[in-house]
Amino acid sequence: MTLKPEELLNLAVAAAEDKKAMNVVALDLRGISLISDYFVICHGNSDTQVQSIATEIRKRVHEAGLEIRGVEGMDSARWVLMDLGDVIVHIFHRDERDYYNIERLWSDAKVVETV
Repeated sequence: MTLKPEELLNLAVAAAEDKKAMNVVALDLRGISLISDYFVICHGNSDTQVQSIATEIRKRVHEAGLEIRGVEGMDSARWVLMDLGDVIVHIFHRDERDYYNIERLWSDAKVVETV
């Protein structure tokens, strides 16, 4: 099964929001970067919540019949990076999100309103 990048973006955002991810932001990187079409950036307030958000996204991606290209940071749960192909998901612990402030690094990207 194949999802359009926008559908994959909405799937990831919905999964994060269902696990009460905080301050979910989706950035459109098309025309700015070759890394991916979209970034999803969010945070949890504890290591457990960060892991729960990542686990829910993984579950939904697999239910959609897709493969995750890579996941980094699940053990420490301070910054989990999930490569879904057209969508890269960054799940931070609250403290790390403030420190790294990657939204500022990608300030040229437009914020996407998701469904």
